[in-house]
Amino acid sequence: MRQFGWAFAALVAAGIAATGQAHANILITVDKSTQQMTVQVDGATRWQWRVSTGAHGYDTPSGTFRAFRMEASHFSKEFDDAPMPHSIFFTQRGHAVHGYLNTSHLGLPVSHGCVRLDPQNAAALYAMVKQEGVLNTTVVITGHIPDAAVARRRAPGDQPDEAAATPPYPITPQYPAPQPYGGPYSGDDRFAPSTNYGGPPQPPPGYPPFPRP
Repeated sequence: MRQFGWAFAALVAAGIAATGQAHANILITVDKSTQQMTVQVDGATRWQWRVSTGAHGYDTPSGTFRAFRMEASHFSKEFDDAPMPHSIFFTQRGHAVHGYLNTSHLGLPVSHGCVRLDPQNAAALYAMVKQEGVLNTTVVITGHIPDAAVARRRAPGDQPDEAAATPPYPITPQYPAPQPYGGPYSGDDRFAPSTNYGGPPQPPPGYPPFPRP
């Protein structure tokens, strides 16, 4: 039995040597509560980055997922062909970890469900997953959207691929400035402001004074 054990170990070692070095396991953990991503390789933390997960109503699904597809240059088929560089897909519904060109909102939940990264960080993660194998990559989504972020208004200039399209705040109506007395009027002389008002009318000469007896 001992001889068989040694022979089996040698066979496994020979197989690894023939196919190259064993691939590392990559664990991508995203905490929606803090909008942070942690990347671990074989249990050792490699990177920690800010992210943007789904906005209220477009929440990034929680759970443990196995990444299964990668696209270096992907464009959203649902949201105006917006660029999603270095996409790593982890759900069949289309959720992915990907780069996002507008980095001003990283750290806030403003996407339509995907996990956004700074483009440089996304490129580094993509290269490592490609090297180690997409099927060796696990994505874990935890936490909840902070309550303070639910009512956040999307700032002008945000790109449309996953950002909320409708501001949650009502638009303040704009009213015309009030016109001063004597200003423009409708053109009807009945409502024209008087320009020769001389005070209250005076009684004719010899008219009894007020109050009458």
